Amino acid sequence: MNYQEPTAKDRPPLAALPTSSQETSEDTPWPLSHFSGKLRAHIDRVNPTWVEGQLVEFNVRNGTAWMTLRDLEQEVSFQAVAWRNVASGLAGKGLEPGSRVVALVKPSLWEKSGRLSLVTQRMEPVGLGDLLARIERMKQQLAAEGLFSPALKKPLPVLPRSIGLITGRNSDAKKDILRNVSARWAAAQFEIREVATQGPMAPIEVAAALEQLDALEHVDVIVIARGGGALEEVILPFSDERLVRAVAAAQTPVVSAIGHEADRPLLDEVADVRASTPTGSAKLLVPEEALERENIGLARTRMSQGLERMLSGETEWLQAVRSRPVLAHPEAMIQVRAEDLLRLRRRALMSAQTTVDRTRDWVLATRAQVTALSPQSTLDRGYAVVHHQRRIVRHAGELQPGAEVHVKVASGEFTADVTTTTEEKNQ
Repeated sequence: MNYQEPTAKDRPPLAALPTSSQETSEDTPWPLSHFSGKLRAHIDRVNPTWVEGQLVEFNVRNGTAWMTLRDLEQEVSFQAVAWRNVASGLAGKGLEPGSRVVALVKPSLWEKSGRLSLVTQRMEPVGLGDLLARIERMKQQLAAEGLFSPALKKPLPVLPRSIGLITGRNSDAKKDILRNVSARWAAAQFEIREVATQGPMAPIEVAAALEQLDALEHVDVIVIARGGGALEEVILPFSDERLVRAVAAAQTPVVSAIGHEADRPLLDEVADVRASTPTGSAKLLVPEEALERENIGLARTRMSQGLERMLSGETEWLQAVRSRPVLAHPEAMIQVRAEDLLRLRRRALMSAQTTVDRTRDWVLATRAQVTALSPQSTLDRGYAVVHHQRRIVRHAGELQPGAEVHVKVASGEFTADVTTTTEEKNQ
């Protein structure tokens, strides 16, 4: 069966077409012209938008400006057109291929060719002053966030194991840093990343290289270096917000070595240390080997002299101590202590003897007193003790004639019978 191109009679009427794209199918498709009309109606609803880009083509024909706008960083471009009433005002603005511009555009679809273009309603060149003003506003914003705070600055290592270097491909800045660092410290090691240091891709490549080096454990410091150049070539790439935030987030100390003294990019503000030039960064990265060797020699000399002085002083002190009598004749100290011990012993014996003698005398005297007061002494003087019925007789009236009494005398005792009693009356 031969295929025949459908005619207008064969096409379904518009009322029979699906009302939305979701309702289309293999059996009920939209005609391409109907799809184009739907697409244009959708695009026409997009509001005019300000965009920024670079002019890569700019041609004026019959009063109409035909242009190509390209993104500043990505491989994205659009065809743009400015009709006569707008194009006439662009002639005096100095627009040419390579210019950086901002434009108010509205997308438009040419249905016959299916080509999308941007209808330009206004276009202004972006001057250096505008860019610097934009950078200044971003600087204030980042400073308010605390990205430039001195408290966040990390100190540089005294002697880094390896130096990360981000610089242009085969650039003079790279050669200067390698030469000057090696001249100061011959054993210096480098991890080098060569990237674009100007143009729209520079901030992206520098930030990517920074992330790579920051992840290396043996890299102790990272240098971002670029030699001098035009203001827009130096300030703009190294004031990019993404690069500034990448430096602020890095764990490794970062040195900014951008050789532009007149104006400072934002990289100088966020970096931990700023070097005025790539050559000057060598003094910050490593010490001078010859000077360090000289300092080590001087330190060793001072340590040796100090040690000699200390040993000499200790020797003199030891000699002085040894010359003292107590060490010259140590037995004298023992002899003196022995004599002191003997003297103390004698004193202790004399004191003890005196105490014993005094105590013995007191005992004898006390004994004599007690003996004098004892009943036996009384008996020895001729007295007697009379007992009757086991009681001492004190009064004669206590006895009756014929009573038997027991008499104790100084030596012995006896019994007797009472014959008479006489009791003396109290006076």
